Amino acid sequence: MTLDKFDIAILSALQQDARMSLQQLSELVGLTSSPCWTRIKRMEAAGVIEGYSVRVNPALIGLGDTVIVQVTLESHSDEALFEFGRALEQIPEVLEAFLVSGDYDYYVRIAVADTRDYERLLRERLYKIPGIRHSKSSFVLRQLKQSQLPLRR
Repeated sequence: MTLDKFDIAILSALQQDARMSLQQLSELVGLTSSPCWTRIKRMEAAGVIEGYSVRVNPALIGLGDTVIVQVTLESHSDEALFEFGRALEQIPEVLEAFLVSGDYDYYVRIAVADTRDYERLLRERLYKIPGIRHSKSSFVLRQLKQSQLPLRR
């Protein structure tokens, strides 16, 4: 799908505030409501817009710590990678998981209440996943940046 300047403007505005009204969005990007709505629906149908969500402050709901876990698996077969990914999907504290190149196979971002909660998660969930050869955990001390996707035309 080719995006023009209006599509990019719509995406940029929605990344900032997906709750704005169609009227507000239309005025902001310089279109009337009907073509703006058509463009949104076209981008949703094409999968450019995957969905809408709410950003929640993790500390205010008791998940004040973020841990980045680097994981190496015993096997790199398609089945082992699939099963590991499937196991991670079953752990609610796992926010993101990336299959990566380099010294480790996966980077996994996890939200926990504190170190004791993370220790519980390791014992009860993560270390029960078969095929983990090695893992290394790093607690995030401070988040320096969180941003939306850079949109280019």
